[in-house]
Amino acid sequence: MPHPLKPTALCRGDQIAVLSLASPVEQDRLQKGCDELVTLGYAPKVDRGSVLARDGFFAGSLADRVAALRHSLDEPGTRAIFCARGGYGSTYLLDCFSEPPTKPKIVLGASDITSVEIFLWQTARWVSFYGPMVATNFDRGAGAAHGYDRASLLTALTETRQGWSLDLRCESLVSGDGEGVLLGGCLTLVESTLGTPWELDTAGAILVLEDRGMKPYQVDRALMHLKQADKLRYLAGIILGDFPECNAAAGSETIRDVACRILAPLGVPIAWGAPIGHTLRAMLTLPLGVQARLSTSSAGTLTILEPACVP
Repeated sequence: MPHPLKPTALCRGDQIAVLSLASPVEQDRLQKGCDELVTLGYAPKVDRGSVLARDGFFAGSLADRVAALRHSLDEPGTRAIFCARGGYGSTYLLDCFSEPPTKPKIVLGASDITSVEIFLWQTARWVSFYGPMVATNFDRGAGAAHGYDRASLLTALTETRQGWSLDLRCESLVSGDGEGVLLGGCLTLVESTLGTPWELDTAGAILVLEDRGMKPYQVDRALMHLKQADKLRYLAGIILGDFPECNAAAGSETIRDVACRILAPLGVPIAWGAPIGHTLRAMLTLPLGVQARLSTSSAGTLTILEPACVP
Protein backbone atom coordinates (compact mmCIF):
# COMPACT_ATOMS: atom_id res chain seq x y z
CA MET A 1 0.00 0.00 0.00
CA PRO A 2 1.43 3.45 -0.90
CA HIS A 3 2.57 5.66 1.95
CA PRO A 4 -0.14 8.00 3.24
CA LEU A 5 0.10 11.72 2.64
CA LYS A 6 -0.08 13.49 5.98
CA PRO A 7 -1.20 17.09 6.48
CA THR A 8 0.68 19.74 8.41
CA ALA A 9 -0.24 19.81 12.10
CA LEU A 10 -2.32 22.61 13.55
CA CYS A 11 -0.78 25.27 15.76
CA ARG A 12 -2.47 27.84 17.96
CA GLY A 13 -3.60 30.81 15.92
CA ASP A 14 -3.96 28.87 12.67
CA GLN A 15 -6.86 29.69 10.40
CA ILE A 16 -9.48 26.99 9.86
CA ALA A 17 -11.89 27.09 6.93
CA VAL A 18 -15.41 26.12 8.01
CA LEU A 19 -17.40 24.61 5.14
CA SER A 20 -20.92 23.29 4.61
CA LEU A 21 -20.55 20.47 2.08
CA ALA A 22 -23.78 18.60 2.68
CA SER A 23 -26.93 19.81 4.48
CA PRO A 24 -27.74 23.33 5.74
CA VAL A 25 -26.70 24.52 9.19
CA GLU A 26 -28.36 26.72 11.81
CA GLN A 27 -26.74 30.11 12.36
CA ASP A 28 -26.76 29.97 16.16
CA ARG A 29 -25.17 26.53 16.27
CA LEU A 30 -22.55 27.61 13.74
CA GLN A 31 -21.67 30.63 15.88
CA LYS A 32 -21.40 28.55 19.06
CA GLY A 33 -19.16 26.05 17.26
CA CYS A 34 -16.91 28.82 15.95
CA ASP A 35 -16.71 30.31 19.44
CA GLU A 36 -15.51 26.93 20.70
CA LEU A 37 -12.79 26.84 18.03
CA VAL A 38 -11.61 30.23 19.25
CA THR A 39 -11.50 28.81 22.78
CA LEU A 40 -9.24 26.06 21.46
CA GLY A 41 -6.89 28.71 20.10
CA TYR A 42 -7.82 28.60 16.41
CA ALA A 43 -9.14 31.24 14.03
CA PRO A 44 -12.24 30.02 12.16
CA LYS A 45 -12.68 31.51 8.71
CA VAL A 46 -16.33 31.52 7.71
CA ASP A 47 -17.91 32.78 4.50
CA ARG A 48 -21.37 33.02 6.04
CA GLY A 49 -23.08 33.55 2.71
CA SER A 50 -21.74 30.17 1.60
CA VAL A 51 -21.81 28.25 4.87
CA LEU A 52 -25.38 29.29 5.72
CA ALA A 53 -26.74 28.86 2.18
CA ARG A 54 -29.78 26.66 1.52
CA ASP A 55 -30.88 24.93 -1.64
CA GLY A 56 -33.55 22.38 -0.76
CA PHE A 57 -31.89 19.88 1.55
CA PHE A 58 -28.43 20.96 0.42
CA ALA A 59 -26.21 23.69 1.89
CA GLY A 60 -26.28 25.77 -1.27
CA SER A 61 -25.92 24.86 -4.93
CA LEU A 62 -23.54 22.15 -6.08
CA ALA A 63 -21.45 24.70 -7.98
CA ASP A 64 -21.04 26.86 -4.88
CA ARG A 65 -20.16 23.92 -2.62
CA VAL A 66 -17.59 22.65 -5.11
CA ALA A 67 -16.09 26.13 -5.46
CA ALA A 68 -15.85 26.52 -1.68
CA LEU A 69 -14.10 23.17 -1.30
CA ARG A 70 -11.69 23.82 -4.19
CA HIS A 71 -10.79 27.24 -2.81
CA SER A 72 -10.20 25.93 0.70
CA LEU A 73 -8.07 23.03 -0.51
CA ASP A 74 -5.87 25.33 -2.60
CA GLU A 75 -5.76 28.44 -0.46
CA PRO A 76 -2.44 28.69 1.48
CA GLY A 77 -3.85 30.86 4.28
CA THR A 78 -5.84 28.11 5.97
CA ARG A 79 -4.31 25.02 7.55
CA ALA A 80 -7.45 22.91 7.92
CA ILE A 81 -11.00 22.35 6.73
CA PHE A 82 -13.57 21.69 9.46
CA CYS A 83 -16.99 20.68 8.20
CA ALA A 84 -20.02 22.43 9.67
CA ARG A 85 -22.25 19.34 9.64
CA GLY A 86 -23.10 16.21 7.70
CA GLY A 87 -26.61 15.35 6.59
CA TYR A 88 -26.63 14.63 2.86
CA GLY A 89 -24.99 15.91 -0.30
CA SER A 90 -21.24 15.26 -0.18
CA THR A 91 -21.32 12.53 -2.81
CA TYR A 92 -22.32 15.11 -5.44
CA LEU A 93 -18.97 16.85 -5.01
CA LEU A 94 -16.88 13.85 -5.98
CA ASP A 95 -17.82 13.85 -9.66
CA CYS A 96 -16.33 17.35 -9.89
CA PHE A 97 -12.80 16.39 -8.86
CA SER A 98 -10.34 14.46 -10.98
CA GLU A 99 -8.02 14.30 -7.97
CA PRO A 100 -7.24 16.50 -4.96
CA PRO A 101 -4.16 18.70 -4.67
CA THR A 102 -0.87 16.93 -4.02
CA LYS A 103 -0.27 18.83 -0.77
CA PRO A 104 -2.68 17.50 1.87
CA LYS A 105 -4.55 19.64 4.35
CA ILE A 106 -6.42 18.59 7.49
CA VAL A 107 -10.02 17.63 6.71
CA LEU A 108 -12.20 16.98 9.75
CA GLY A 109 -15.75 15.67 9.65
CA ALA A 110 -18.03 12.67 10.09
CA SER A 111 -21.37 11.28 8.92
CA ASP A 112 -21.94 12.30 5.27
CA ILE A 113 -18.37 13.65 5.10
CA THR A 114 -17.29 9.98 5.01
CA SER A 115 -17.72 10.22 1.23
CA VAL A 116 -15.14 13.00 0.95
CA GLU A 117 -12.70 11.28 3.30
CA ILE A 118 -12.87 7.97 1.42
CA PHE A 119 -12.43 9.83 -1.88
CA LEU A 120 -9.33 11.60 -0.56
CA TRP A 121 -7.89 8.30 0.63
CA GLN A 122 -8.65 6.22 -2.45
CA THR A 123 -7.57 8.83 -5.01
CA ALA A 124 -4.60 10.45 -3.25
CA ARG A 125 -3.92 8.56 0.02
CA TRP A 126 -4.71 11.61 2.13
CA VAL A 127 -4.91 11.07 5.87
CA SER A 128 -8.13 12.65 7.16
CA PHE A 129 -9.91 12.85 10.51
CA TYR A 130 -13.21 11.27 11.49
CA GLY A 131 -14.44 13.50 14.23
CA PRO A 132 -16.57 16.40 15.46
CA MET A 133 -18.19 19.05 13.30
CA VAL A 134 -18.61 22.73 13.98
CA ALA A 135 -22.41 23.08 14.13
CA THR A 136 -23.22 19.62 15.47
CA ASN A 137 -20.53 18.86 18.06
CA PHE A 138 -18.21 21.80 18.74
CA ASP A 139 -21.28 23.89 19.54
CA ARG A 140 -22.13 21.50 22.40
CA GLY A 141 -18.70 21.80 23.99
CA ALA A 142 -15.88 19.54 25.14
CA GLY A 143 -16.93 16.49 27.12
CA ALA A 144 -20.64 17.22 26.73
CA ALA A 145 -23.32 14.88 25.44
CA HIS A 146 -23.29 15.11 21.62
CA GLY A 147 -20.12 17.19 22.00
CA TYR A 148 -16.51 16.23 21.41
CA ASP A 149 -13.57 14.67 23.20
CA ARG A 150 -10.95 17.40 23.47
CA ALA A 151 -7.92 15.21 24.17
CA SER A 152 -8.35 12.92 21.17
CA LEU A 153 -9.06 15.88 18.89
CA LEU A 154 -5.99 17.89 19.84
CA THR A 155 -3.69 14.89 19.84
CA ALA A 156 -4.82 13.80 16.39
CA LEU A 157 -4.42 17.28 14.89
CA THR A 158 -1.18 18.35 16.58
CA GLU A 159 0.97 15.29 17.35
CA THR A 160 3.91 14.94 14.94
CA ARG A 161 6.46 12.77 16.77
CA GLN A 162 4.77 9.59 17.95
CA GLY A 163 1.59 7.58 18.19
CA TRP A 164 -0.89 7.50 21.06
CA SER A 165 -3.58 5.31 22.61
CA LEU A 166 -7.34 5.80 22.83
CA ASP A 167 -9.70 4.26 25.34
CA LEU A 168 -12.61 3.27 23.10
CA ARG A 169 -15.02 3.19 26.04
CA CYS A 170 -16.72 0.17 24.58
CA GLU A 171 -17.15 -3.56 25.09
CA SER A 172 -15.51 -6.48 23.35
CA LEU A 173 -17.68 -8.31 20.87
CA VAL A 174 -14.81 -10.57 19.81
CA SER A 175 -11.63 -10.64 21.89
CA GLY A 176 -8.23 -10.31 20.27
CA ASP A 177 -5.63 -8.02 18.74
CA GLY A 178 -5.24 -6.78 15.19
CA GLU A 179 -3.05 -4.30 13.35
CA GLY A 180 -3.82 -2.45 10.13
CA VAL A 181 -4.70 0.85 8.50
CA LEU A 182 -7.61 2.62 10.18
CA LEU A 183 -10.35 3.28 7.62
CA GLY A 184 -14.11 3.62 7.35
CA GLY A 185 -16.74 5.93 8.79
CA CYS A 186 -20.51 6.04 8.49
CA LEU A 187 -21.85 2.62 7.46
CA THR A 188 -24.32 3.96 4.90
CA LEU A 189 -21.63 6.04 3.18
CA VAL A 190 -19.02 3.27 3.25
CA GLU A 191 -21.56 1.02 1.53
CA SER A 192 -22.38 3.72 -1.03
CA THR A 193 -18.80 3.66 -2.37
CA LEU A 194 -19.33 0.16 -3.77
CA GLY A 195 -19.19 0.21 -7.56
CA THR A 196 -17.67 3.71 -7.73
CA PRO A 197 -14.13 4.55 -8.86
CA TRP A 198 -13.32 5.38 -5.20
CA GLU A 199 -14.71 2.15 -3.74
CA LEU A 200 -13.06 1.67 -0.36
CA ASP A 201 -10.28 -0.93 -0.34
CA THR A 202 -10.61 -2.60 3.07
CA ALA A 203 -7.98 -5.34 2.74
CA GLY A 204 -5.87 -5.38 5.89
CA ALA A 205 -7.80 -2.51 7.48
CA ILE A 206 -9.20 -1.91 10.91
CA LEU A 207 -12.66 -0.93 9.70
CA VAL A 208 -14.68 1.74 11.50
CA LEU A 209 -18.45 1.44 11.05
CA GLU A 210 -21.15 3.50 12.73
CA ASP A 211 -24.52 5.09 11.92
CA ARG A 212 -27.77 6.27 13.42
CA GLY A 213 -31.52 5.86 12.94
CA MET A 214 -31.31 2.51 11.16
CA LYS A 215 -33.52 -0.46 11.89
CA PRO A 216 -31.64 -3.65 12.72
CA TYR A 217 -32.65 -5.25 9.40
CA GLN A 218 -31.22 -2.24 7.56
CA VAL A 219 -27.89 -2.64 9.33
CA ASP A 220 -28.09 -6.37 8.51
CA ARG A 221 -28.62 -5.56 4.84
CA ALA A 222 -25.71 -3.10 4.73
CA LEU A 223 -23.32 -5.51 6.45
CA MET A 224 -24.38 -8.36 4.16
CA HIS A 225 -23.80 -6.11 1.17
CA LEU A 226 -20.26 -5.38 2.37
CA LYS A 227 -19.71 -9.07 3.02
CA GLN A 228 -20.97 -10.13 -0.41
CA ALA A 229 -18.83 -7.40 -2.00
CA ASP A 230 -15.83 -9.07 -0.30
CA LYS A 231 -15.10 -6.07 1.90
CA LEU A 232 -15.01 -8.00 5.19
CA ARG A 233 -12.85 -11.01 4.35
CA TYR A 234 -9.37 -9.60 4.93
CA LEU A 235 -9.96 -7.19 7.81
CA ALA A 236 -7.57 -6.85 10.74
CA GLY A 237 -10.31 -5.67 13.11
CA ILE A 238 -13.61 -3.80 13.38
CA ILE A 239 -14.66 -0.83 15.53
CA LEU A 240 -18.42 -0.34 15.79
CA GLY A 241 -20.18 2.75 17.11
CA ASP A 242 -23.09 2.73 19.52
CA PHE A 243 -25.74 3.14 16.77
CA PRO A 244 -28.13 5.54 18.53
CA GLU A 245 -31.82 5.68 17.57
CA CYS A 246 -31.61 2.13 16.23
CA ASN A 247 -33.87 0.45 18.77
CA ALA A 248 -35.28 -2.94 17.87
CA ALA A 249 -38.89 -3.97 18.22
CA ALA A 250 -39.64 -6.01 21.34
CA GLY A 251 -38.45 -9.57 20.96
CA SER A 252 -36.48 -8.98 17.74
CA GLU A 253 -32.75 -8.83 17.05
CA THR A 254 -30.81 -5.76 18.13
CA ILE A 255 -27.98 -4.11 16.16
CA ARG A 256 -25.57 -5.85 18.50
CA ASP A 257 -27.20 -9.21 17.73
CA VAL A 258 -26.89 -8.53 14.00
CA ALA A 259 -23.22 -7.59 14.38
CA CYS A 260 -22.53 -10.79 16.34
CA ARG A 261 -24.23 -12.97 13.79
CA ILE A 262 -22.60 -11.47 10.68
CA LEU A 263 -19.24 -10.19 11.92
CA ALA A 264 -18.16 -12.50 14.76
CA PRO A 265 -17.51 -15.46 12.38
CA LEU A 266 -14.80 -13.34 10.69
CA GLY A 267 -12.57 -14.14 13.67
CA VAL A 268 -11.07 -10.66 13.99
CA PRO A 269 -11.18 -8.44 17.09
CA ILE A 270 -14.40 -6.45 17.24
CA ALA A 271 -15.11 -3.49 19.53
CA TRP A 272 -18.76 -2.61 20.11
CA GLY A 273 -20.20 0.74 21.22
CA ALA A 274 -17.35 3.22 20.76
CA PRO A 275 -18.30 6.95 20.96
CA ILE A 276 -17.56 7.73 17.32
CA GLY A 277 -19.55 9.53 14.66
CA HIS A 278 -23.24 9.51 15.57
CA THR A 279 -23.01 9.08 19.30
CA LEU A 280 -24.86 10.42 22.31
CA ARG A 281 -21.53 10.87 24.09
CA ALA A 282 -18.56 13.15 23.49
CA MET A 283 -17.20 12.09 20.09
CA LEU A 284 -13.68 10.74 19.73
CA THR A 285 -11.50 11.90 16.83
CA LEU A 286 -9.95 9.09 14.77
CA PRO A 287 -7.22 9.65 12.16
CA LEU A 288 -8.06 7.69 9.01
CA GLY A 289 -5.25 6.30 6.87
CA VAL A 290 -2.67 5.60 9.58
CA GLN A 291 -1.45 2.35 11.05
CA ALA A 292 -3.20 1.32 14.25
CA ARG A 293 -3.55 -1.61 16.62
CA LEU A 294 -6.91 -2.67 18.03
CA SER A 295 -6.98 -4.64 21.27
CA THR A 296 -10.27 -6.00 22.59
CA SER A 297 -8.84 -8.54 25.01
CA SER A 298 -10.05 -6.49 27.98
CA ALA A 299 -11.15 -2.87 27.66
CA GLY A 300 -11.18 -1.74 24.05
CA THR A 301 -7.99 0.11 23.22
CA LEU A 302 -6.97 1.62 19.90
CA THR A 303 -3.27 2.42 19.62
CA ILE A 304 -2.38 4.81 16.82
CA LEU A 305 1.08 3.63 15.79
CA GLU A 306 2.25 6.75 13.96
CA PRO A 307 1.51 10.48 14.00
CA ALA A 308 -1.25 11.57 11.64
CA CYS A 309 0.37 14.95 10.92
CA VAL A 310 3.78 16.29 9.96
CA PRO A 311 5.48 19.37 11.43
